[in-house]
Amino acid sequence: MNSELLSALDDLERERGIDKEILFQAIESALISAYRRNFASAQNVRVRIDRQTGATQVWAQKTVVAEVQDHRLEVGLDEAREIRPGSVEGDILEFEVTPKNFGRIAAQTAKQVIVQRIREAERGLIYEEFVGREGDIVTGLVQRAERGLVYIDLGRTEAIMMPSEQVPGERLRANERVKLYVVEVKKTNKGPQIFVSRNHPGLIKRLFELEVPEIHDGVVEIKGIAREAGARTKIAVWADDPNVDPVGSCVGNKGTRVQAIVQELHGEKLDIIRWDPDPTVFVANALSPAQVTEVVVEPDTRVARVVVPDNQLSLGIGKEGQNARLAAKLTGWKVDLRSESQVSNSGSWW
Repeated sequence: MNSELLSALDDLERERGIDKEILFQAIESALISAYRRNFASAQNVRVRIDRQTGATQVWAQKTVVAEVQDHRLEVGLDEAREIRPGSVEGDILEFEVTPKNFGRIAAQTAKQVIVQRIREAERGLIYEEFVGREGDIVTGLVQRAERGLVYIDLGRTEAIMMPSEQVPGERLRANERVKLYVVEVKKTNKGPQIFVSRNHPGLIKRLFELEVPEIHDGVVEIKGIAREAGARTKIAVWADDPNVDPVGSCVGNKGTRVQAIVQELHGEKLDIIRWDPDPTVFVANALSPAQVTEVVVEPDTRVARVVVPDNQLSLGIGKEGQNARLAAKLTGWKVDLRSESQVSNSGSWW
């Protein structure tokens, strides 16, 4: 091993925090395999690298026995005592067997080990960086789609979006920059695996935190999110300060804040709802954009019976029941929606 490699080990320890002694031990272990492979040796050997000079020595380890059966692994008792007086059966003696051209092999092996350890260190750093970002938002470039999986370039590493985490009907173009929600980070032998999502409700929460300073600062609080990815999302917001309009804060001047989020979501509709501790008010708000005449709640069954004007019934239900379904999901109440004429004709809620 030459001085350049010794300098490289010093640099790795200083710049990447990789313990130089651990590298020495890893190289020595790799050199044992290299010796056996290159010299067809079945001997028990030990490799020692001088920490100051880089000189490499190979030592064959032999067991002291009364009668030698295998000269590669054993040494006779008489010969052992000539080398080290007082030797007894079972002792281990070492004999230097360093080949003449072993320096070249040592240098090549050391380089391979260093490269491998650098990769392992980088993988470790990437894992530590992203494992702390589970539940957070990241930005990446769409690389490719293969067998239903979408691969995202995050710069130092790659993320995977499973089919179950994709938005139905959303077409992501190659090299398109998108924001994603980090679902899970796994440590594997090949490096960290980062799983991201575009349909997770957490993506909505993080996007609003990015676009709305009042939410980021805690002035406006997100109370709940109900999402059918790619189609519509309802988000309930609240502010303790009566002087703060939580809905207006999220919409922004001329709708700039909410439009930025809609654009990132490729046109997904967003209903921003004012949360209210009174369930009758909250349910009425959640059915927006429909206007509500009356709400009666049954706490025991968690049913909210809602009356709307006749011309608002289809709007309250929504396409294929989506508006009422999301309102129920957002509020946690089962919504029984009727028009004024239906209630009037029946004479009751039932």
